[in-house]
Amino acid sequence: MANILVTGGAGYIGSHVVKALGETDHKILVYDNLSKGFKDAILHGQLIVGDLSDTKVLQRTVEAFKPDAVMHFASFIEVGESVREPLKYYQNNVSNTINLLNVLVEHNVSNFIFSSSAAVYGSPEKVPIPESESIKPINPYGQSKAIIERVLEDLSNAKGLSSVSLRYFNAAGADPLGRIGERHDPESHLIPLILKTAKGERENIKIFGSDYPTPDGTCVRDYVHVEDLADAHVLGLQYLLDGGKRDVFNCGYGHGYSVREVVDMSKKITGVEIPATIGPRRAGDPPVLVADSSKLKARLKWVPKFDSLEYIIRTAWEWEKKRA
Repeated sequence: MANILVTGGAGYIGSHVVKALGETDHKILVYDNLSKGFKDAILHGQLIVGDLSDTKVLQRTVEAFKPDAVMHFASFIEVGESVREPLKYYQNNVSNTINLLNVLVEHNVSNFIFSSSAAVYGSPEKVPIPESESIKPINPYGQSKAIIERVLEDLSNAKGLSSVSLRYFNAAGADPLGRIGERHDPESHLIPLILKTAKGERENIKIFGSDYPTPDGTCVRDYVHVEDLADAHVLGLQYLLDGGKRDVFNCGYGHGYSVREVVDMSKKITGVEIPATIGPRRAGDPPVLVADSSKLKARLKWVPKFDSLEYIIRTAWEWEKKRA
């Protein structure tokens, strides 16, 4: 049993990890400013409403809770917005994370799970992408994640901080029991936008670019069910608690689907015709992002349970219908 502090635990991925942690013996404390998260998404543990820029509240929280490990999800995540508003992303994703790390080092907290991203690779030369691929982000969001990964490497060498960076590909889907799911305001992720179109909340789905060097001209992404992603976090946590040192792991299924394929599968599941329009490419979008997750499977014994685009969209659809 360990004390686990989860920053951003009221958000999409954070709340699913809190749900997974709730099935263990660990004691959970969520630290979230609720700017992007939702209090009712926290199914286990307690909540401290606080911002990572508020070092006084952060200090008090860490001093009182004495975490054995911290899982950090409190980041802005929109690629397009990061291109338009880079300072917003460097302030929150970099400066606020450094605030957190300063407090943790001061209080001798030695285990850290970092919510990273495939965006650190930019437009990779090798697909599926191994962890050894060059770090060349092409947008401020990816750059913000790459900076913190480098900080964690330096802290491992200088202060002995043990950390796991999990480089997500495209998290999707929802809790199979429909208790929590994806909800961003405003929403910008493909699958929920498609499903909102199916519900009649939007007139159509906009496809950003149809001239990429892919089989049907639209971007290809590796969609990983959020439940499998949460399981990877629990395994990463156990690795650190068992004495593991600094490492990075890709989280994906090793194969991708194009935007058009996701739209077609959504039509099949919802039984609704989903109008789509073609727009220009979006700044910062690489053509293909597909993970090589063999390291995660070999080192942490990760066994995905929900590697199915149909299942991913079906659980997301049940969540969307429940929200309606």
